[in-house]
Amino acid sequence: MKKIGLFLFAIAALAAGCASNGKTEGSQGSSDTSNKTNEQVKIVAVGSTALQPLVDSAAIKFQADNPNYEISVQGGGSGTGLSQVSTGSVTIGNSDVFAEEKEGIVATELVDHLIAVVGMAPVVHKEVGVTNLTQAQLIDIFTGKVTNWKEVGGADQEILVVNRASGSGTRATFEQFGLNGEVGIQSQEQDSSGTVKKIVAETPGAISYLALSYLDDSLQVLSLDGVEPSIEAIQTNDWKIWSYQHAYTKGEPTPEVQVFLDYLLSDDVQKEIVNDLGYIAITDMKVERAADGTVK
Repeated sequence: MKKIGLFLFAIAALAAGCASNGKTEGSQGSSDTSNKTNEQVKIVAVGSTALQPLVDSAAIKFQADNPNYEISVQGGGSGTGLSQVSTGSVTIGNSDVFAEEKEGIVATELVDHLIAVVGMAPVVHKEVGVTNLTQAQLIDIFTGKVTNWKEVGGADQEILVVNRASGSGTRATFEQFGLNGEVGIQSQEQDSSGTVKKIVAETPGAISYLALSYLDDSLQVLSLDGVEPSIEAIQTNDWKIWSYQHAYTKGEPTPEVQVFLDYLLSDDVQKEIVNDLGYIAITDMKVERAADGTVK
């Protein structure tokens, strides 16, 4: 009888050990999944073309280290990003503006992930003969009161205003902080910052506005009231045309999506890609801006 009891005890102990091992392996697998998964993960990020270069560059680097991820980054404007993430048709909606600022968007259904800050600047064709405007002159140009560059000290050349399309977060930011809330005239409108850059660079007399990440020697960047659109001026709000770059998800992201969002805030991105592309890390800002535009 004693041998039978010992035998049963041994079986029970072995079963308990197997159960314990199974539980441990299960928890380790769950923990690994919250950080990195070997399953195929597809992420579609759509929206702000101002944020697009940053997310695209980060996605390429991230996928090189995580080949099981397929990340598609597309533009279309902030309005498109917010509307599509709201309906659940994309994973991430990239936006230059707070969801609360867009009509038809239920902001309480979205979760905001602040990625960076981007400055925006007025840009012109290199031969207009102007490098600085007052803000009043800028408003007059975009509202159609000034139509020739000679009226503001430039060449005798008709002004061509190029706007981003309605729904663009870049346009909303530029009109709010660059034009003091004035709405630009009906003019040529473009959905893409890349297209705007090409048109301004190639069209005599053209003026528009772009995120700093798009600026290069093919354009003439304008100062306003003697202030240049530098990173230092944006950090202190001396240059006021800037916005947060938001990556919105509908509700809390899945653990797999959160891994990529965390990567966007990692040193690999914030200290390298962000700075290299002309963005500003959130932590480097010396001021904060609320959804209503107030700064503290």
